[in-house]
Amino acid sequence: MKELLHAAVAPANLLPTGLLVLVLLYWLTVLLGVLDFKSLDLDVSTDADADLDAHAGAHGHPGEAGTTFLNGVLGFFNLGRVPLMVFVSFVALPWWVGSILANYYLGNERLLLGGILLVPLLLGSLLVAKVLTTPFVHLFAALEKDHEGSSSPLGKLCTLLLPASHEQLGQASVRLQKGAPLMLNVRAASASAELRKGDTALIIDYDTTRRCYLIEPFELGV
Repeated sequence: MKELLHAAVAPANLLPTGLLVLVLLYWLTVLLGVLDFKSLDLDVSTDADADLDAHAGAHGHPGEAGTTFLNGVLGFFNLGRVPLMVFVSFVALPWWVGSILANYYLGNERLLLGGILLVPLLLGSLLVAKVLTTPFVHLFAALEKDHEGSSSPLGKLCTLLLPASHEQLGQASVRLQKGAPLMLNVRAASASAELRKGDTALIIDYDTTRRCYLIEPFELGV
């Protein structure tokens, strides 16, 4: 055990160890209910949006083609289909294990050689994460469809758990008739609205592109 701890904090393995620790801390906050496991999710265009972007990139600005390429890469690795931190978790563990084993068998603790090894190990870990997350794609799609269909929170009041604005994604809790309160990713529907933790808001719509609910400030009468 001491050898493993020594290897984990060695300069050659420090970056993968740091990422793994951050992932573990994130899941701890999720278990404690501080964050939702989709709170750090990515906004990735759908296939239809990607086709439109590709057409625009062919006849429009070079930046649009770059956005299409980036969305294609993210889509290849299932990002946007599975939550970001689920994917990062599947990257962090094999990257850390690979770094520990590679440096152990090479007898290396130096930062320079360890840093060089991290690049191919990261690429390999990304491919491993793609394979491991593929079975979860349909699961999360079914969960999201079920979440949008039954027990919809639209038209209900929610309480802000994390601040939200038109650009900044926040979190809110809404209590339905059955079951435990739902934790939702939310953002303000209007550009001028800014909601703070503890504010009450009305859920008015669902943004399918950014996969979050749109809310408006709501003041309860005395």
